Amino acid sequence: MGRMMSSREFNQNPSEAKRAAEDGPVIVTDRGVPAFVLIKYDAFRRLAGEHGGSLLDLLRQDGADADFDFEPARLDDFAPANLG
Repeated sequence: MGRMMSSREFNQNPSEAKRAAEDGPVIVTDRGVPAFVLIKYDAFRRLAGEHGGSLLDLLRQDGADADFDFEPARLDDFAPANLG
């Protein structure tokens, strides 16, 4: 799930918390109860839905920047639906 760290540990050594967040979320507890989560900014952006633009912007990428292949099916590859 992630590393647990007390508020006291976090306040005494925030650099250690940042290093631990490189490997996954760091859950900071307050009196033993999870209170905060420290994550890398890139992970936060993914969770927040910030993917770098609109769907149209993503589809406009040139081939060198695209990180996926897309081959749409041809319409003549499908049989007509039998509605009767």
